Amino acid sequence: MEYALFLRWLHVIGAAVLLGTGAGIAFFMVMAHRSKDPRIIAHTAGVVVIADWLFTASAVVIQPVTGALLAQATGWSLTEGWIALSLGLYVLTGAFWLPVLWMQHRMRDLARSAVARNEVLPARYYQLFRAWFLCGFPAFFSVLGIVWLMLARPALL
Repeated sequence: MEYALFLRWLHVIGAAVLLGTGAGIAFFMVMAHRSKDPRIIAHTAGVVVIADWLFTASAVVIQPVTGALLAQATGWSLTEGWIALSLGLYVLTGAFWLPVLWMQHRMRDLARSAVARNEVLPARYYQLFRAWFLCGFPAFFSVLGIVWLMLARPALL
């Protein structure tokens, strides 16, 4: 049972990293955006890109591995309702996170370019920010749903 407890611990840490990094990245990007200062945005977006690759991407890999191993160790079927729904929400989260990752890179590059040219942010930056902001909601609420499903493990069809 110690193996299953260790897997559960890793899985919970991964979920906390996904949720925490997502919320932190969103907060810092929104606060930088509100400044409208290309220097602040370029710096913050640069840090956000690193954090997303370092923390979020690591957790994205760890979650399905620890989840599958945990299900196997505890005898849960991956087709069990709450697990299947969690996996669906996980895919949905990824469908929004991958474009967000690309948008963060692009916003960073646009802000860096504005700084280098001593210009204001281009209209494309604001378009990307709106899309980035909107994509964050379904991804974030999907992760919240997954965490709830992990804790409640409701009986679903």
